[in-house]
Amino acid sequence: MASEQVIKQKEEEVKQLSEKMKDASLVLLADYRGINVLDVTELRKNLRKIKADYSVIKNNITSRALKLNGIEGMDEALTGPTAVIIAKEEYLPALKVIYKYSKDNEFYKIKAGVLEGKSVSVQELEVLAQLPSREELIAKLAGSLLANISKLAATLDALRVKKESQS
Repeated sequence: MASEQVIKQKEEEVKQLSEKMKDASLVLLADYRGINVLDVTELRKNLRKIKADYSVIKNNITSRALKLNGIEGMDEALTGPTAVIIAKEEYLPALKVIYKYSKDNEFYKIKAGVLEGKSVSVQELEVLAQLPSREELIAKLAGSLLANISKLAATLDALRVKKESQS
């Protein structure tokens, strides 16, 4: 039987993880089998740049923290080695990093996810990860608007030239 001190330590771990999850925009569970230390170090560095954390936490502690946040039905994903990725701010950059990594490494798999407090399927996460980033969408919109403005300016200039030639 576990000692009282060990139980208190685990309860504290659950509480801390639960607090991180409560404030997170994204929580991903991933199977990290088959990746080496160098790859994980690089992945953690990339995630830190976008204010996301990558941790390997016992499944039991993760399960309890999820349940404290009212997220049920993730027990199937919490089998085998599981990495927990938590994005504090925007969820899309972290999701894109993990999705790209899973595509580049056949053994690395996204098992489940929680997006802004709601459990989402792996398929939904993959669709979101393939969307253009906010910056890309703004650039495309700006390009479209600029093209239309250029056409309008060219048309108005042609009208001016035509009017000047008639007078």
